[in-house]
Amino acid sequence: MGDGTQAGSGARGRRRAAALGAALGGCALVAASTTPAAAHSGHGQGHGHGHGRALSYVALGDSYTSGPGIPRQVDAGCVRSDHNYPSLLAAGPGFGAFKDVSCGGATTAEMWKAQGDNGPQLDAVRRNTDLVTLQIGGNDIGFGTIIGTCAKLAAQDPAGDPCERSYNASGYDALTLAVLKTAPKVAAVLRAVRARAPHARVLVVGYPDLLPDDGHGCFPSVPFAQGDFPYLRDTEKRLNLMLRLVAGLNRAEYVDTYGPTVGHDMCKAPADRWIEPLQPASPAAPAHPNAKGEQAMARAVLDRPAHGRGHRR
Repeated sequence: MGDGTQAGSGARGRRRAAALGAALGGCALVAASTTPAAAHSGHGQGHGHGHGRALSYVALGDSYTSGPGIPRQVDAGCVRSDHNYPSLLAAGPGFGAFKDVSCGGATTAEMWKAQGDNGPQLDAVRRNTDLVTLQIGGNDIGFGTIIGTCAKLAAQDPAGDPCERSYNASGYDALTLAVLKTAPKVAAVLRAVRARAPHARVLVVGYPDLLPDDGHGCFPSVPFAQGDFPYLRDTEKRLNLMLRLVAGLNRAEYVDTYGPTVGHDMCKAPADRWIEPLQPASPAAPAHPNAKGEQAMARAVLDRPAHGRGHRR
């Protein structure tokens, strides 16, 4: 299923693309992903509409939303847990109708097309939807392929940066380009959400801290070359910054999950980490949030003030 809002809008679209490109290449990169979460506002305060009606909530997203491996799995096709962050949010006071259509492996394309037995995710968004969360883009830039490629190359030069060299072999950073190419796709999803639910509050949820924020590696526990840890960290920050900027340009709000999860990356000890490494010790998919990670993302969504810029018109 297509959507007419995917078409560009001339000069305005070019200005937005220029702004994205300039910001992604600049020093704003680091600052954008390290803002600490605001004080916890609670369920009723964080997303209430002020009229006492229970919220109708739809969750869209990929495996970071669906929670693969986290008990209890309620949809094998989409590896979806009933303890992922949307389910934790919806279990709180103030929430009513709830539809979680997040699905492992989803890209922005799956917002409009079926994924296995699961229909297009956007089909769940209705005119009376009050809240939409969207966490997407990681698979568009190729999270899984990046991890596999970097792990394979690390064996050749564990002290160097073979993955960064590989992705820059053409004279430009292929991963930065992939992030830039994903921006209009995320923007199209947000426009489609707004068309379907014009009065909804729309929250774009960023990705949590996967690797040590200080750039120090933990080979072989996480099998990336030492010099590739800061490169991969910065790639994730570019992705999150893009999501922040695209949200702001499309009447949505950005939820920072990176800042609140710093210090709980996949290199930490099992008791301290919220992201599992490539060989998980807790129930979760490799390089994905465990139950504590999903709880942290739920808190980050709740911590987003109710008066955010993107809420209603």
